[in-house]
Amino acid sequence: MHLLQYAQTRYLAIVTAAWLAVFSLTRCALLAGHLADVNAGVMGTLAILGLGVVHDLMFLVYAILPLAVYLCLCPQAIWNSGWHRGMLRALLAVSFFAMLYTAVSEWLFWDEFGVRFNFIAVDYLVYSKEVVDNILQSYPVFPLVAALVVASAAATALLGGVVGRTLRLPLLPVRRGLQYLAGLACAALLVTALPGQRFTAGADGNKLNRELAANGPFQFFAAFRNNEIDYKQFYATLPDKEIGETLRREMAGPGVSFLTDAPLDVRRFIDNPGQFRPINIILVTVESLSAKYLGVFGDTRHLTPNLDKLRSESLFFTNFYATGTRTVRGLEAITLSVPPTPGRAIVKRLGRETGYASLGRQFRAKGYDSVFLYGGRGYFDNMNAFFEGNGYRVIDQTGTPEERISFKNAWGMCDEDLYSLALREADADSAAGRPFFMQLMTTSNHRPYTYPEGRIDIPSGHSREGAVKYADFAIGRFLEQARQKPWFDGTVFVFVADHTAGSAGRQDLPVADYHIPLVIYAPGIVAPREITALASQIDLAPTLLGLVHMDYATTFFGRDLLHDAAPERALVGNYQHLGLFDGRDLAILSPRLGMRRHEDALGLSDEIPDTLADPLMRRDVAYYQAASHAFENGLLLWDDLEQAQERAMLPRPNLAKQSPDHTHPES
Repeated sequence: MHLLQYAQTRYLAIVTAAWLAVFSLTRCALLAGHLADVNAGVMGTLAILGLGVVHDLMFLVYAILPLAVYLCLCPQAIWNSGWHRGMLRALLAVSFFAMLYTAVSEWLFWDEFGVRFNFIAVDYLVYSKEVVDNILQSYPVFPLVAALVVASAAATALLGGVVGRTLRLPLLPVRRGLQYLAGLACAALLVTALPGQRFTAGADGNKLNRELAANGPFQFFAAFRNNEIDYKQFYATLPDKEIGETLRREMAGPGVSFLTDAPLDVRRFIDNPGQFRPINIILVTVESLSAKYLGVFGDTRHLTPNLDKLRSESLFFTNFYATGTRTVRGLEAITLSVPPTPGRAIVKRLGRETGYASLGRQFRAKGYDSVFLYGGRGYFDNMNAFFEGNGYRVIDQTGTPEERISFKNAWGMCDEDLYSLALREADADSAAGRPFFMQLMTTSNHRPYTYPEGRIDIPSGHSREGAVKYADFAIGRFLEQARQKPWFDGTVFVFVADHTAGSAGRQDLPVADYHIPLVIYAPGIVAPREITALASQIDLAPTLLGLVHMDYATTFFGRDLLHDAAPERALVGNYQHLGLFDGRDLAILSPRLGMRRHEDALGLSDEIPDTLADPLMRRDVAYYQAASHAFENGLLLWDDLEQAQERAMLPRPNLAKQSPDHTHPES
């Protein structure tokens, strides 16, 4: 018998045909609304529709596979029962509602962004409250949902006779059912091996054509993996030449040589003054430590006595900002010195998160033991894969013996245990005569705000304030223990936040809520002083390399805060909105070529529309357009950087410049 003469396959065919019909009608409606823009001719239009069906089938292969498994393995006794047939009719009704709901959602999303679902749609899940409120205020949601329910019920009723006859057909023999499932599984694997929806609809490669041929639900789920938004498609752009001139003005200086003449290529060689000093560095990234919690920034609750004390003993940065609102954004900026490109952080871009010219790789090239230490489980946010693939040795909670962990919660071991781990690793490196660069990521300053009892006067699990105070307590204890070590005098300690404790508000980029502390503490190595220069996390890596007088080729977008006199700016973002703050005003780039400006951004100003005539906006575009170009074209990669340096015939960093004096004072 033919496959469609069996009940299960006929039922699946009805569901699949209905989805294909809705997808095709949606595509035709979108196409009809943009015929003048498509400009593809008859054959081009047919290519869009035909390729669209291919994309729809690619999605449906995945979508129907779970249902097919259930139907083909369902016992005959259950299949023939009345309740089961009723359930399959109800399932069809739910499917019709899901189809129509998807079609309407795609239409509304296209109306706002001019594309199928992408990472912006995924991002809406992150900001669900704001999105739901916006939808409720923008559209007649409840009447629309009611209409979809009625339409779904009507479609189910119209097909009632067909479905009834289908459910009475013979069932697939078990062997043929397994063969059918195997065929579907092979088709799913084939779809996985294909390049997704990165086909070109039409010879001209028109982006509108590609979007029309795409399948929205497929795009939505693919966005979870791709984690990217095409900068040139959604954001304002400038000519390459102007961007190159802008960035070279911002990044030029004594000892700086650009490796190529390409305008969007910021790769350069840094010849730092003085002899290279292989001093140790311990860089601590503290979870969610907003500057507002520190007493030196005005808090009166005495939550951070240890950090406050370091103000007079360290390089203390008073005007330092996080680039984003998530841990992965902070780690990306600190490790790669790259602006927060739209979409998710590079750390989480699976398949594209390794091979970069990272801070750890720069130190490793000089003989350092570069180590990433995380108090939690490093599979979270893809941290292990990112750091292991970018020049670091990784140790997380799972690599720490249980007897070494005195306290842990859902996020990982307490900060004291993490610092104890760092001390042991430093001892081992010091005994082996290796300089070390350790990059720590803490977890205690995070909900549920639990920590060991008896450490501070705020009960564990009570509040964010308690977690902040415990994090500060652990820092004080760590430094006290480190001072007893033989390697202490040759070590720089850096304390910085990954992001702030919150950045929600009426503005997309509330700059004041991106303010974080940065402390560089090294008695005998750096002279204490307060630094008021405006900067952000992308400036930390070049500052540390400048501190040790390292000569190096770099992909970094940041600047050395101790030696460069470049124009001040801080780069801040939140997946979609990309900002540049100059200390007073904030330029914001948004999808669909959105451009806005906040004057007096630290005050109570409202945003106003902006254009590319604004010099601040042009600086904003220059950084983000160049950063997105660099990521897409491999200009951030370590191997390509070395090759570019060889082609430029610039000297490689000379290890002979090293000085054995680990405690030479900073000039």
